[in-house]
Amino acid sequence: MRVVPQIVLRARGRVGAIPETIAGAIAYLTFIPAIVFLYRAPYNRNQFVRFHSFQSLLLCGVALVVLLVLRIAAFVLPIIPLIGPLFLVIAWVVALLALVLIWLVLIVKALQGESFELPVLGSLAAGFAGPP
Repeated sequence: MRVVPQIVLRARGRVGAIPETIAGAIAYLTFIPAIVFLYRAPYNRNQFVRFHSFQSLLLCGVALVVLLVLRIAAFVLPIIPLIGPLFLVIAWVVALLALVLIWLVLIVKALQGESFELPVLGSLAAGFAGPP
């Protein structure tokens, strides 16, 4: 099995009118700034901003899938008396807390100028961000 070295991107300065760190953090606010950064020059030529934009879009996609699974579970689990609704509430709370915690960590790491890679999404984002 071949081990691929992990590429660590660091912010080096400004891109456009704002610092790279701020642009990387803004990419995580919603999917809209991430898409804008991927299509607008000079942001789409900066590998740090592209990485955070791609990782933000991938995280939004995973969050939508998790929320869809929880919505489907909301129809199935109430069939089980007492434990079903309790499990559903616990699953919603854990999923939302995990999502908020991951989101905050990514914003803080972007503001610190680091490219913190999530386990699967980060390597995909790094591959998509590649050299411009």
